Amino acid sequence: MKFLKFLPVLFFFLVVSNLSAQTTFEKWPAIKTFHGVMSQTFHPAEEGDLNPIKTRSEEIIQKANALSKEAIPAEFKTPAILASIKKLQEGAKGLDKLVKAKGSDEATLKSLTALHDVFHEIVGLCSEEKH
Repeated sequence: MKFLKFLPVLFFFLVVSNLSAQTTFEKWPAIKTFHGVMSQTFHPAEEGDLNPIKTRSEEIIQKANALSKEAIPAEFKTPAILASIKKLQEGAKGLDKLVKAKGSDEATLKSLTALHDVFHEIVGLCSEEKH
């Protein structure tokens, strides 16, 4: 019986979380574009396919740089988010350098995973700014 009472709360939380992320992507097209490239490179890498990131590492830099060049919605232009964008840009450059130096697959995956974590940090900060 307690489980049935918990279900609506869980459903509400999932819907609100999903709407928050959608709103962030709708309000900030550059983060949505970065997400597209990140998902098309990170998820194959999780499965052992590093070819997408090896062929698109320069594109990751371009999309990371676009985050600060294109208009950032005022509600997301906070010191914490700006610092995370800088961290994302530095990580993208490091990843590209590693790929071009033909670094090990293990090192490439580790660098890409760290970049993925910073991306999620930015999205999380965008969600926190609304509260």
